[in-house]
Amino acid sequence: MTVGLVLVSHSAKLAEGLAEVAAQMAPEVPIVPAGGLAEGGIGTDYDQVVAAIGQADRGDGVVLLYDLGSAQMTAELAVESLPEAETVAVADGPFVEGTVAAAVAAQGGASRADVVAAAVAAGSPDQAAPTATRGADVDKLELVLHNEVGLHARPAAVLARTLSGIEAEVSVALGDQEADAHSVLALMSLGARKGDRIEVRARGAQAAHALDAVQQLVETDFGES
Repeated sequence: MTVGLVLVSHSAKLAEGLAEVAAQMAPEVPIVPAGGLAEGGIGTDYDQVVAAIGQADRGDGVVLLYDLGSAQMTAELAVESLPEAETVAVADGPFVEGTVAAAVAAQGGASRADVVAAAVAAGSPDQAAPTATRGADVDKLELVLHNEVGLHARPAAVLARTLSGIEAEVSVALGDQEADAHSVLALMSLGARKGDRIEVRARGAQAAHALDAVQQLVETDFGES
């Protein structure tokens, strides 16, 4: 089981489109859009949100994300009205980036609290340098990306999920830029494309295992072939 997500938006198309994007990166996570009014207009619908929570709940809880202020009010009202409100939470994070981060965290088996934290953190850029570059005991590996889309959304999510169970601090560098390999948004921010040479840096008890895992993903085109 995984934590489910409900996307509360004023627009049905916006919620559905974002759910489709997030599902590409988290195929095992129930992501239910709850956008627009029941009659098809712009707005949020309390009953629709409550129903969506029920659809998204697989036993590990549900996290709601919203686009604008009144959507937050609808989401919070829906949560407060549920008898099992302690298993449902509203995440105060950016709608698009927060949904992506939450979906990837849920796909990796994160708890409800950690899924909320991932969504919230997506709106607060980390100013610290990736920890994998600190100290002398860092293993490094250079790889060339051959897949069509480089380190864009789905490959970045595959990479982050693969590393989630490995005890190592890992970063990916492209030129002067470096990103935490456990963060989908950070990886995507590199803009790494087909043909680019990246350097993977790892430190920790399973650093070698982490590098091997990344190398295998790159050599198999992240499953795109």
